[in-house]
Amino acid sequence: LAVYPNHFWLLEEDGKLISFIDGLVTDEPILRDEMYENAAFHNENGAWQMIFGVNTLPAWRKQGCAGKLMERAISDARAQGCVLTCKAALVHYYETFGYVNEGRSDSTHGGAEWYDMRLTF
Repeated sequence: LAVYPNHFWLLEEDGKLISFIDGLVTDEPILRDEMYENAAFHNENGAWQMIFGVNTLPAWRKQGCAGKLMERAISDARAQGCVLTCKAALVHYYETFGYVNEGRSDSTHGGAEWYDMRLTF
């Protein structure tokens, strides 16, 4: 929040944080593992909004919370494009927002298999 506060989207219910999306903006077209740990990649006027995480408390899942935040993040990023990585089970979910699956990512973040997803305007 301290480094790129304009790139956190928060959803609260009665003052309780129930869902959020976070990321940074960069001129690099691919989300790289180093970006998670190095805020120096952030360029407020960069070409691509990177999405690091889409998180919702378990009790609030499947109620549209993440979707509402994703629509706002996409709206706010219209001057750029959006890039994220996701696991295979979520490829279809992000495609519903217009993201295109570019195939398996080089990311090894968390020891998982990731897919590169891109949304251009």
